[in-house]
Amino acid sequence: MAMSKRNLFLKRRLRVRNKLRKTNAGRVRLSVHRSNKNISVQLIDDVQGKTIAAASSLEKDLGIVGKNNVEAAAKVGAAIAERAKKAGVEDCYFDRGGFLFHGKVKALADAAREGGLKF
Repeated sequence: MAMSKRNLFLKRRLRVRNKLRKTNAGRVRLSVHRSNKNISVQLIDDVQGKTIAAASSLEKDLGIVGKNNVEAAAKVGAAIAERAKKAGVEDCYFDRGGFLFHGKVKALADAAREGGLKF
């Protein structure tokens, strides 16, 4: 029986996250979520179970509300890099979830790297 797209996505997300956890223990996780209308990202400390910083295309001060394109993803990436610096985080690992690393997810990662995050 063929698996649905959703089940394949969930399986891929768990596979990616579990591999990353094994190799990056003790580091902060940069987690990305992309929907059809928005993109959001969080810096998560898994040891304490707390979100350190977050950014989303839903924020009015970024000026990209209602847009979900590569430019919006780049602005969100730059915003999370700036907020990470304020929180004192320079080194993290990139958790793309079940999303493929191209397009919006890649643009977000590149903008975060240019903003000073190392992963």
